[in-house]
Amino acid sequence: MPVKIMVPEMGESVVDARVRRWLKQAGDAVTVGEPLVELETDKVDVEVSASTSGVLATIAHAEGADVRIGDTLGTIDEVLGSGGPEVLGSKGPAVFATPSARREARERQVPLAAVKADGPRVTKADVVRSTGSTGATGSTGSARSETRERMSKRRATIARRLVEVQATAAMLTTFNEVDMSAVIALRERQKEAFKDRHGVPLGFSSFFVKASIAALREFPRLNAEIQGDDMVLKHYYDIGIAVGAAEGLVVPVLRDADGLSFPAIELAIREFATKAKDNSLSLDDLRGGTFTITNGGVFGSLMSTPILNPPQAGILGLHAIKERPVGVNGQVVLRPMMYTALTYDHRIVDGAEAVRFLVRVKELIEDPGVLLIET
Repeated sequence: MPVKIMVPEMGESVVDARVRRWLKQAGDAVTVGEPLVELETDKVDVEVSASTSGVLATIAHAEGADVRIGDTLGTIDEVLGSGGPEVLGSKGPAVFATPSARREARERQVPLAAVKADGPRVTKADVVRSTGSTGATGSTGSARSETRERMSKRRATIARRLVEVQATAAMLTTFNEVDMSAVIALRERQKEAFKDRHGVPLGFSSFFVKASIAALREFPRLNAEIQGDDMVLKHYYDIGIAVGAAEGLVVPVLRDADGLSFPAIELAIREFATKAKDNSLSLDDLRGGTFTITNGGVFGSLMSTPILNPPQAGILGLHAIKERPVGVNGQVVLRPMMYTALTYDHRIVDGAEAVRFLVRVKELIEDPGVLLIET
């Protein structure tokens, strides 16, 4: 009897997907647990694996088709012999790899079976390392040539949500600047001991996570959301950390961040960045969040106005650190300064609250001793 290949449940907020690529063709032998097809959702890419060994009999939805949870993607015919399940025409053992690794291997014409993985799955970095170069692609033609590409599910969702939030929230942004001298000096004193003890460098992110949580305790409406006519105040702190990915910005979440130590925050953020690069973030990594921090400074941004991550009421934007002349005790001196921006939903957050929140973050960063005591 044919075994159906179904679109799996992928979390309560994911109801549809797009067939990105079939890894097997009709008539190919498959083994249980072997990836068959890549599905693209608005949050993460998902591989659907064979639930049984046999032959891929039918493909119901071709590449590029939109499908919903529970739809039948295709069928597998089980091939049974005297010794139980048997795979005919098998090309070798299944190779478990991230979608980005499979794409990279296909572009470089590298057999995945020949790539040595550093972890349980082959990643894009493993494929790049195996070829010894970063590779390059390009095209030639008229200077006025055009290329048309269908937006990915994630990019299309990002575009839709950005328009929706501007139409439904009363967004305003307030700015301030932070003297980073004290944090930089503290990091310089502690960087070697911190890395030796915890295996990860001490970055700026953990300071801003801690400062944001302290400020959110004082101004709780920035840790809230609107549901109908109600304002829901969150008494927990799930902090979203925006990171860049190939298909667009993603926001994995630090759960109960108020209970995390500096090393735990730095380790989690590094893991998020690695997963985003390898396209291996899970839906659980991305679900929820009560407040977001985004750092355009890693790309060189000096100042920007971040857009809310709905239904959240606040997002803190960090920027590049630049030496600027500032007045200190009647003298003009050069200091490493960072512009900060807070975008907030003015429907529930007053301007005075937003300004005072950002001032509180500034005070805590400029005096990290107080930050350590209060958090």
